[in-house]
Amino acid sequence: MAKSSTSSLFSSISGKAFKGFGNLIKFLPTGTVFIFQFLNPLSTNNGHCSTVNKVFTSILVGLCGFSCAFTCFTDSYKGSDGLVHYGIATVKGLWPSPKSGSVDLSRYKLRIGDFVHAFFSVIVFAVLSLLDSNTVQCFYPSFESTEKALLMILPPVIGAISGTIFMAFPNTRHGIGYPSSDSSNSNSDDSS
Repeated sequence: MAKSSTSSLFSSISGKAFKGFGNLIKFLPTGTVFIFQFLNPLSTNNGHCSTVNKVFTSILVGLCGFSCAFTCFTDSYKGSDGLVHYGIATVKGLWPSPKSGSVDLSRYKLRIGDFVHAFFSVIVFAVLSLLDSNTVQCFYPSFESTEKALLMILPPVIGAISGTIFMAFPNTRHGIGYPSSDSSNSNSDDSS
């Protein structure tokens, strides 16, 4: 009897851990990170930057950071027509979605948790992008040799803090690039 209770407790804890890990993955869009990792060596000239490279890299970091934040405010649903529709969360509901049919779009209202998740997503991306070796060599080359300990410690610390926030306050949004929520599945009943 104690063995089955221990087994169910372990499966419950591991289920929560995997769900939290899934939420962490969901909040840092892999497509955005992939694009950054792919274009960063090109824009920084592998860390040997001229002024033009610095401008292009700054634009790349800004656009990718905006993408990380923006995806926290998008959501999707299956309409009465059976198709997946995407929109941006507003204070009144999901916008634009003229063909929602019987789906109540006011369920998808903007919440404070959306801003918290956007903030931490941008922070995680900023740490990933600004401490990338090519970016460091491009913008602040002496920093890599003098502050090596900071470069090694900061990413895991920021990741642990953000991961804790994402696990403590899970977000149920299914933004662009993620599977949609069913029209029968209430999306904003959670108070995160």
